[in-house]
Amino acid sequence: MSRAACFILSFCMLALPATADFHKKAPVKVDPKKDGRYVFDISKLVWPNPPAMARIRYMNQLTGEKIDWDKFASLKKKHKQGWMDRIAGDKPLEQRKDLKIPYQLIRVYGMAYDSKGRLYAADQGVSAIFVFDLESGSVSLIRNRYEASFGMINGLAIDDDDRVFVSDTKLRHITVLNPDHKQVTSFGTDQLQSPAGLAIDTANRLLYVVDTQRDQVLVYSPDTFKLLRTIGTTGKRHTLSGPGQFSLPTNAAVDSEGNLYVTDTLNNRLEIFDASGEFVSEIGQPGDGPGFFARPKGIAIDPDGHIWVVDSVQQRVQVFDNTGRLLIYFGQPGGKPGQFNEAYGIAIDPKGRVAVSEQYIGRVQLFRYVNDAEAAALKAQKDAEEAKGTRPGSAPPSSGGGTKGSGDTGKNP
Repeated sequence: MSRAACFILSFCMLALPATADFHKKAPVKVDPKKDGRYVFDISKLVWPNPPAMARIRYMNQLTGEKIDWDKFASLKKKHKQGWMDRIAGDKPLEQRKDLKIPYQLIRVYGMAYDSKGRLYAADQGVSAIFVFDLESGSVSLIRNRYEASFGMINGLAIDDDDRVFVSDTKLRHITVLNPDHKQVTSFGTDQLQSPAGLAIDTANRLLYVVDTQRDQVLVYSPDTFKLLRTIGTTGKRHTLSGPGQFSLPTNAAVDSEGNLYVTDTLNNRLEIFDASGEFVSEIGQPGDGPGFFARPKGIAIDPDGHIWVVDSVQQRVQVFDNTGRLLIYFGQPGGKPGQFNEAYGIAIDPKGRVAVSEQYIGRVQLFRYVNDAEAAALKAQKDAEEAKGTRPGSAPPSSGGGTKGSGDTGKNP
């Protein structure tokens, strides 16, 4: 994992009056440790650490609707309530609609990208789905009792027509929204007990619903909403651990070949099935080190076919190839960039933008995956520059090995 403190590059400076001459101001140095303000250069936050080639870059974090703090401060000052206001019956600050802080993320679970590159994040605390337009920076909401009816939202999946499928743990069904974010139907109440993660196979027209309490994955048609089959065995009180069986599974993902990947959370492993539902293999075992699992939850497949798994106890994301070989990992407990607090969901779009949700810190962190083709091109450019001696700090090639960065296993994704 990266050491976020290593990337603290500079501190805030304040300018305060230094003499009786109010027309002249001199800068006053501030102890940043006492002042409590730090400036991070997030462009330097990468995995693995230099001198290894970066394959994952920190981008940004999403916290909710944009807040105009200057406007909020001026309104608060303007509408500061005194005793005469109270006598006159003016509303207190917390009841004024013009002083309400825009909706912020509270407890984020499932996520998904649509065809326009917008990121959808299901927030149980707000009981709404936040829709982030990563290009324009705008944010909109799919709200309970307005665009749809929600009980306790959990997983999300979006098909090639931009229909949004939402699992609802409390109402025990799947809600379907049209591309305009209006609810059109719901289904599954007769079969589902505790629906959680969702995954959609657009090529084979299959919608996978992970039912945590049933210890099963239920397979539906996303067109007719009819149950086609089930994977796993139910009714054994989370005690089964054989191939193709689950104990409190939580999330699922589908690769370009139609293979299904399921996080078998209580068994601390990942199980793989083909498009017909037949068991193929499993990855991982219980443990607290790299390559091991301690309550895996979110899962996603990147454009190169690598498997990204969120570990909610180790507070890290681990990346594997389809044979189960660990390629890289990043994350540790904390609230700084690149750290996690109850990490849960993960989503990756075709551009390699990786979103990781957290349950108890109210944010989604964004990372950039440097894909295999980009990494090969960067390596070729670096090698050419070093061979010509034009790269700053370059040295003649040697037979010696390089230094691994934090979280680097020595194997490129």
